[in-house]
Amino acid sequence: MPQKVALITGSGKQRIGWHVAHALGLIGYHLCIHYRTSAMEAKQSAELLNNAGIEATIFQADLALESDVERMFHDIKAKFGHLDVLVNCASIWERKDFLELSSNDVTRHFEANVLATFLPSRFAGLMMIAQAEGGNIITIGDWAQDRPYLGYSAYFATKGAIPTLTRSLAVELGSRNPKVRVNCILPGPVMLPLDLPLQERQEAINATLVRSEGSPKDISRAVLFLVQSEFVTGIELPVDGGRTIWANGS
Repeated sequence: MPQKVALITGSGKQRIGWHVAHALGLIGYHLCIHYRTSAMEAKQSAELLNNAGIEATIFQADLALESDVERMFHDIKAKFGHLDVLVNCASIWERKDFLELSSNDVTRHFEANVLATFLPSRFAGLMMIAQAEGGNIITIGDWAQDRPYLGYSAYFATKGAIPTLTRSLAVELGSRNPKVRVNCILPGPVMLPLDLPLQERQEAINATLVRSEGSPKDISRAVLFLVQSEFVTGIELPVDGGRTIWANGS
């Protein structure tokens, strides 16, 4: 039986995507580490995984360019012949006052958050519906899609599209091959920026029911659950410490 293969977009840097890749590597997947411009970091990440006994290969693509994405999937298929899992971790999250927001800001977020999820998912889906074993696609939304906070209008306008895209992909692909499943994870504060002011960090923690910051491992565990749960498709899974449901949370 051929080794299973997983592509994790935005996994070149030591952020959530890398931790997701590591978790899949630990259960035997050959990892396709994707990067856009961070070639040095991607190479170092792959070497770190390889040194830990996990097979990893790096692939470059601008995920907002269809030709780049098509090339990447052509290379993956040529090397491995199949793809079992795609986890869409590539995105941007930029703060800008609403009064200063421009169409360029919205376009940049749309390309990085929507196109960069749709295009890889489409090409992965085309591979997976042709495979007898199907495959799994996981998208990443945001817990605050229904309770947006100030300063991130362009981000929420685009991240809010991800759950709808997930359901659409689940229907489109699952109707063509019932072994293809598509699900969405909605992270909470699992990897707050290092430069976030201490007061804002504490506010984010206090706004969870569990009164703690999560970690990338929480997202990795959710990915493994969705990959291994054959009766789950088209869902949104909050991994947010209860922040979504708590009315007193900020």
